[in-house]
Amino acid sequence: MAKVSSTASGLRIGGQLVRAGERRRLDLPLPSLFTQNPVVLPVHVLHGRRPGPRLFVTAAVHGDEINGIAIIRRLLSSTVLRSLRGTLLAVPVVNVYGFVRHSRYLPDRRDLNRSFPGSESGSLAGRLAATLMSEIVADSDLGIDLHTGAAHRENLPQIRARVETIGIPDLARSFDAPVILDADLRDGSLRAAAAAIDVPVLLYEAGEALRFDELSIRAGVRGILAVMRHLGMIRDQTRRQRSPHPPVIARSSVWARAHTSGMLRFARPLGAWVEKGERLATVADPFGNGEEAIAAPTAGIVIGRMNLPLITEGEALFHIARFKTDAVADTVEHFQHLLEPDDPLSEPID
Repeated sequence: MAKVSSTASGLRIGGQLVRAGERRRLDLPLPSLFTQNPVVLPVHVLHGRRPGPRLFVTAAVHGDEINGIAIIRRLLSSTVLRSLRGTLLAVPVVNVYGFVRHSRYLPDRRDLNRSFPGSESGSLAGRLAATLMSEIVADSDLGIDLHTGAAHRENLPQIRARVETIGIPDLARSFDAPVILDADLRDGSLRAAAAAIDVPVLLYEAGEALRFDELSIRAGVRGILAVMRHLGMIRDQTRRQRSPHPPVIARSSVWARAHTSGMLRFARPLGAWVEKGERLATVADPFGNGEEAIAAPTAGIVIGRMNLPLITEGEALFHIARFKTDAVADTVEHFQHLLEPDDPLSEPID
């Protein structure tokens, strides 16, 4: 890593001092509601006794993407954090305004993840973004930002990052999601704003908005702890064996879109390997006047899929990561078999 944050002295966030060995929740003030009710940004600070990297983990930058909230809750319950080296900053709900409204956006309809690095005197989105950047991101060594697909869209667990960044390929592989997508930075995103100040960010995508997905949650907790082990922040007590099917990097991806409106009948599931031209789904006229097949525009793995069966012409239906070989299908199958829960109510934490 390019930087190492010392823990010899206290860590100051939001004007409050957290000493080495302390674990605290801090509430950073945000603009109040129009009813004058106060709003805060909750931050969990785990400041290790021994020096090491400073890692931030954020969730719900989009207020309806709740899988990450469950991931952070389980992460903070992990007993392996008792021997933490360095500092963990966990922000379970970044977009608190959208979260309480079950909304992806802020009350003014702005997308927070297109508003970074923000401004202390700007819009509501800009002020929230500026608070996160100055208090959490600015002095960190690495970030992990947790996301899901949008409403009615589900994503296969995957890491998105600029893989040419020094150290990122190893970090992305250590997370052990089945697919790593070499993704460009988007203007205004947290990932782009962090990169501009030399703080690399891994973006974890898994599941669907407003839904808890147990496999995605398990993979997220496991992945974050694996990255922390890779960084030397926690002890590798488990000594996991290297997977026989390591994560594979996709250099590009493409969406298959609907050529007509109608009702969607799925033929291929999330995580499936598809050949170019293979039928992904069929769009049927609800009045029985015909149907049309949706063909895969390229060979690869289905890493994202529309779940709503009522679609309109031009709508993005299947997100396919391009690969030259179907060997990646074994990686996805191994991953799903490893993390598929026997008990859907169980909550493994490490």
